[in-house]
Amino acid sequence: MPSPAPPPLHAVIVAAVDAHLARAVAEMDLPANLAQAVEYSLLQGGKRLRPTLALLSCEAVGAPRDRALPAAAAIEMIHAFSLVHDDLPAMDDDDLRRGQPTCHIRFGQAMAILAGDVLATAPYLHIARHVKDAAIRSRLIEELAAATLAMIAGQTLDTLGGFADGLTPCQRLELTHRSKTGALIRCACRLGAIAGEATESQLAALTAYGESIGLLFQVVDDILDVTQSAEHLGKRSNKDHAAGKLTYPSILGLDESTRLAESLGTQAIESLGPLGQGAQGLIDLCRYMAVRTK
Repeated sequence: MPSPAPPPLHAVIVAAVDAHLARAVAEMDLPANLAQAVEYSLLQGGKRLRPTLALLSCEAVGAPRDRALPAAAAIEMIHAFSLVHDDLPAMDDDDLRRGQPTCHIRFGQAMAILAGDVLATAPYLHIARHVKDAAIRSRLIEELAAATLAMIAGQTLDTLGGFADGLTPCQRLELTHRSKTGALIRCACRLGAIAGEATESQLAALTAYGESIGLLFQVVDDILDVTQSAEHLGKRSNKDHAAGKLTYPSILGLDESTRLAESLGTQAIESLGPLGQGAQGLIDLCRYMAVRTK
């Protein structure tokens, strides 16, 4: 099944984000071989969901969306770092990402670890250099650091366990995904709001949206993992089931997982009510994420 087209504005935003990311890498003082691995991991396409959310959230609170570009680039670097390290043999052991060999397959494990280290560190330097307002800069760095720690905790739960006693399988799964995937997606919305100098009520609305769409993204991802081919997804499919990991289809079944995704999409859109027409881009993006096929 062909993937539905993303909202028209998405291409404009992705082009702006990609150009900013390319400039960000060019600013890094790196050995040529390390720079090549960083570029390969960061600039080879992808959904750019997190930076898109940051820019659209900034716009939703009435500010020019380009004001959030440094934060948007920073969170995409963190996302890229997580993919590079998650793909390593000691973690998820993946050899395909976005239809291309993963970083460690292309450059070796040592270089992949180092490229991931760069992408985990450079975002904070990028914000420090490109956000002039000291108070906003401090808030952005704090938000991104907290979300990154939550993401790492979620990856730990997903890979090595460590849950508190007494949690049901569904509770363990939701905790994992709200951390591993949801934390950065929620953070992206908050970064855009902070960059746009949102009011507390605007920030609360975008936080609620980010929490719903973050879990929606992962539920849909779990569904696609068992319904789409590796060729279509550009990455190995059915890998979580093969590894014995908890997924929404394995716990709830496909039909109930689909209903959960629909419910989360409705919650996300309803949470944007206080933002009015300024949030239309986020509404369109949510509807697309709910029906994507890759």
